[in-house]
This record gives sequence, structure tokens and C-alpha cells, in this order.
Amino acid sequence: MYRKEVLKNGLKIITSNMPHMDSVSIGVWIGVGGRYEDSKFCGMSHLLEHMLFKGTYSRTRDALKEAIEGVGGSFNGFTSEEVTCYLVKLPSKYLGLGLDILSDMVLNPQLDPAELEKEKRVISEEIKMYIDQPSHHVFDILAETMWPDHALGRPIAGYINTVKNFKRGDLADFKDRYYQPANMSIVVTGKVDSKKTLKFAKGTFFMPSARKNFAYHPAKKTKRKKNIRLLYKRAEQIHVAFGLHSINRTHKMRYAIALLNIILGGNMSSRLFERLREKKPLCYDISSSVKKYKETGAFVVHAGIGKNKFLEASTEIIHELKNIKNNFVTPDELYRAKEYIRGQLLLALEDTTARMLWLGERITSEEKAPSVREIFKNVEKVSVLDIKRIANMIFNKKNLNFAAIGPINASDKNRLKKALTL
Repeated sequence: MYRKEVLKNGLKIITSNMPHMDSVSIGVWIGVGGRYEDSKFCGMSHLLEHMLFKGTYSRTRDALKEAIEGVGGSFNGFTSEEVTCYLVKLPSKYLGLGLDILSDMVLNPQLDPAELEKEKRVISEEIKMYIDQPSHHVFDILAETMWPDHALGRPIAGYINTVKNFKRGDLADFKDRYYQPANMSIVVTGKVDSKKTLKFAKGTFFMPSARKNFAYHPAKKTKRKKNIRLLYKRAEQIHVAFGLHSINRTHKMRYAIALLNIILGGNMSSRLFERLREKKPLCYDISSSVKKYKETGAFVVHAGIGKNKFLEASTEIIHELKNIKNNFVTPDELYRAKEYIRGQLLLALEDTTARMLWLGERITSEEKAPSVREIFKNVEKVSVLDIKRIANMIFNKKNLNFAAIGPINASDKNRLKKALTL
């Protein structure tokens, strides 16, 4: 499915040839994100990602954009808790151009002080935008509740009062510390010339890595029995998020929790969607998701609920968590969930960008990516008993965290405490 080469300086080169495609997707991945930041530097990874699009010592900001978009391509970047990625997608004949642009951005950013001051204002507006969106902000509140005083509990974009104080030297020091070949991967998928990619990487990323150990502070569970955060906001809906501390990305039960997520709230056939939207109906939007980090994780349920249905809907969500914990799922549910995983993976891997993101995430975080055959084999092994076991492992009252934003009153809070019992 892919080829992996590791240069002497630790840089990983991953190529996945899709000869029937006319495009290539290229990602430069760095093993750093929000969780590597001290509290006073919260938002540094995200700001640095933005600044790499503002020009290099050989290309202006406009020249970078025009080079990619001028050949019909697109480029972007993103920062998560554990990784940062810069990516382009463009016609395959421009593979060399894409590699050149991304390497120039990552290795030679100008980090112009004037551009920095402007971008800090842009990010401040981005932070305000997220705070004004309860459907987004509720996840920040939930993370803070689950991991207080830890980087995983802080927003990736940072806080306005931290971002505004960053200096050019701070960004340059942060980049020098983490943007090193031993902490990078170049992932290319599509109509790829593997030899050309490897030759380019050897010629461009020839510098040695000064560091090999990129440490982070391990997260610990909160010890309070019920962690509840409620934020009053005038609105027509209340956005709720249930968060339960879960397993890490390499745990032996990771396939079981993926199937549990699909059965419970991963699609329109799921139990939560069927019960709270189709049968009751109590909401328009409801879903569950799984977050996996190096040493921990979270199982999250989110819903946007009418303000008069807040307590009823929260109680129904708890009911479904209890039900799937105390009773076996049906063989038909498990079969459909397995087929859903198989189908979604195959469909995603048909796209060059989706394949690049899938490979990059795993290789940056886990050093390798499993084959499709290996994934399917492990998915098939999961039994109804495994689903019950993983549900009992994470769905318990000491593990429950809850956040909500909307027109909530004091009486709601008191009744909510009684309702949130697993």
C-alpha cells in the first residue's frame, strides 16, 4: 500500500502510488501540536502554522499561493493536539513544484514581524468566532473539564491573551525545537514517482537533526466524581457534550471502540440518532466520536438540543450509554458496523488527499500504518462480548464529564446532577 524510506537524519519519506490517478497529494507532517505547549505558549503551534503561509526568504506570500493555484492546485494546513500538517493537491506533473513549495515553507519561513502582528489579530478574531459558536466552543469547555491544567484541556488556537504576547523569537525558537527531520514525515499519494520524491528529499532535507526526543507531559484522569461545566448563553438551543476518558491510539481494544462508536452514534443508523432524532424527536443533530492520543483518549457524545428538551435529551443519552453497557448489541448491529468501517475506509482511500491524511496521521503518530487487510482482519475479530467489555471499561460514573452551553438555569443544574448517573 505504501513505501517508507528513513533518511540518516530521521526524516521519513512515504509514497503510495495510485497510477490510475491524475493528481498527487503531498503532506509535510511535523510531530508537534497543542499538547506540546506550556500554558504561556498556548496557541504557538497553530500560529506558527499560519505564519508559514506568509512568505519565505525566496517567495512572498502571494508567490506561494499563485505557484500552487496557478497550476490548478490547492493547499492548506492544520494543527491538532499532536501533529501539524502542510498539504497540497495538484496535477501529478507538478509533483516537483509541490515538493519545492512545501519544503520552502517548512525550512525557510521568513516569519516577518509585520506579518506576525497582523496574523495575531486574525487569530484573535478566529478565537472569538469559535467562542461565538456553541457547537464548537462546547468541545473546548469539555476538554478543559476532562484535562484541567493540562495542554489537552486547552484550545489549539490558544487564548487571545497568550497569542497577543508571542514574539518572532518565540516562534523561531519553537520551530527550531520541533521542525527537525527526525520529527518530520513527507507523505505523497497519487500518481507518484517514488524515486523522484526520495531524491528531492535527500537533496533538500540534508541537515542533521539536533534532537531525537520530542517529549510531552502525559495526561492524567481528573479525580472528581462528576465533572460538570455549564455556560449560560442566550440562544434557542443548548449544546451538550458528554466526554468519557478512553483508551489510547494503540490499545488492543481500539477496533472494539471504533465499532462501539458506530453502533452508538457514528451514523444515521446509530442508536442515538434513531432514539433522539427519529423516535422522540428531541434534536436535529446528535453524534458520537472517538479521540485517540498517545497515552489517553476520549469518547464524546455531542448534541444540539431545544432549550425545553435539555434534561429529557440528556437523560435519554445516558439511557443509551447504560443500555449498551449492560446489554449485548445484536449480531446484526455488529455486522452492519463492521461493513460500515470497511466501506468507509475503502471509499476514503480512493481519494489521494484522504489517503495522504490517513497515512500521515498514523505514521507520524505510530511510526507505521496497518494494511487494509490487517485492519479488516482485526475488525472481524471483534465480538459482541468485546463491545460490552469496552463499554463497561469507559461508561461509568467516575469517568463521566459533561459540558453544556445555552440558556441553562439553576434548577436545570440540580436536576442534571441526578440524571447524569451511569
